Amino acid sequence: PEAVVKKYLEELKGTPADEDCIICMEKLSSPSGYGDACECNTIKPETVGRLRNCQHSFHMLCMLAMYSNGNKDGSLQCPSCKTIYGEKTGTQPKGKMEVSTFPQSLPGHKDCGTIQIVYHISRGIQGPEHPNPGMPYTARGFPRYCYLPDNEKGRKVLELLRVAWKRRLIFTVGTSSTTGESNTVVWNEIHHKTEMDTNLSGHGYPDPNYLDNVLAELAAQGVTEDCLRQ
Repeated sequence: PEAVVKKYLEELKGTPADEDCIICMEKLSSPSGYGDACECNTIKPETVGRLRNCQHSFHMLCMLAMYSNGNKDGSLQCPSCKTIYGEKTGTQPKGKMEVSTFPQSLPGHKDCGTIQIVYHISRGIQGPEHPNPGMPYTARGFPRYCYLPDNEKGRKVLELLRVAWKRRLIFTVGTSSTTGESNTVVWNEIHHKTEMDTNLSGHGYPDPNYLDNVLAELAAQGVTEDCLRQ
């Protein structure tokens, strides 16, 4: 963890600015509020670091505490502006993503056919990255069917969803917002359209803003067009 923090933050020399660390809410000129909770020989509680790209500053020990409470996947996310450093991965359980196309059009996309994505995840036992390691998790409502227009933008969203799937970002194990059930597989902040013909539920078409919205949600998880060029 210390190596990850030191990779993305440069240590500031001299007197830090008179502002608060938004992680511990102590002044940057005071020691980190995580000094007691976070044992670390190589980073002192008063050390302040600045993220290399977005230039936001925090106690380095606070960033270490934040990283150690997450997935520990080698990536850091700025708590201020959400810029991602490294490649963010999630905790999605094992499964399968299948893609097919058919000629029927979606409402609002009359000029093209439809892409169908089918996600398969089965129930299992939680791993060390999940909320309750060793306990079972349920997987209700699978396989889940989702729809995109088969046009240029829809195909771009599909390719980015493939990246998000590989990085385990589309589902996670948590508490269902619809049923309240805990230890179950739930969607993870990347919205999908699960109905074709009506948008009364908000999960269907027509929805002229959907493709732009989902591109923004993917970008917030670090999945952008740059990933497709690699």
